[in-house]
Amino acid sequence: MAAKTWFITGTSKGFGREWAIAALERGDRVAATARNTDTLKDLVEQYGDAILPIELDVNDRAADFAAVQQAHETFGSLDIVINNAGYGQFGMIEELSEEDARAQIETNVFGALWVTQAALPFMRAQGSGHILQVSSIGGISAFPNVGAYHASKWALEGFSQALAQEVEDFGIHVTLIEPGGFSTDWSGPSAKKSTDIAAYDPIRDKATKLRSARQATPGDPSATRSALLKVVDAEKPPLRVFFGEAPLEIATKDYESRLASWREWQPVAVEAHGG
Repeated sequence: MAAKTWFITGTSKGFGREWAIAALERGDRVAATARNTDTLKDLVEQYGDAILPIELDVNDRAADFAAVQQAHETFGSLDIVINNAGYGQFGMIEELSEEDARAQIETNVFGALWVTQAALPFMRAQGSGHILQVSSIGGISAFPNVGAYHASKWALEGFSQALAQEVEDFGIHVTLIEPGGFSTDWSGPSAKKSTDIAAYDPIRDKATKLRSARQATPGDPSATRSALLKVVDAEKPPLRVFFGEAPLEIATKDYESRLASWREWQPVAVEAHGG
């Protein structure tokens, strides 16, 4: 298999770093972005010119375009783009400040949008490519205390599903990766938290317990390496794919509930249509 060129955001830790290693280990080339590229020094020492570290804040649209351009100029192609940079904002809806909400959307939605836009001209020109958006089970289901995060991932899901239909005829694939709970620091140092309103403390405690129950056995991030390679190497990759054991059960319950409610209220829907 010919070496491929990857562009991955958020490679300093977590999934981004694991997937950069997966690509490098099999002889591919990786443009790896991070806010602090010092975190990539060990990979540069090990893999040399096969990795191109790029300091990048995905919120900066001009910098996103420049980074993608640099990757293409360095490696001569752009085969796989993974929008992995993002974080979780914890806080009840009433607790979110304007800064909390805007920052969450800026990074998780607009950051991915700008990188996607930057990559598409190169992929269209070569008639191939694969864009992978790191969503979440939280991109199709929702739980208390992370409403802003859900809003960002549902937005990512929406524009990516539209994108998949727009670029299919150019030979470009789009995949939404929807992980469940993994042993990363997503809910730790990487997360941001809104200022608590005391009235929500009992609900917050309940939400924390339910979240722990859903993630009783967190997944191993390193195990996602082989799973990811199966997705990017597939002749017909999926639009959506779960990573982890729990998401399918969560999604099944959620969608069965939605369908039941829609069917129950279908007479009202028909009434609303008018004669």
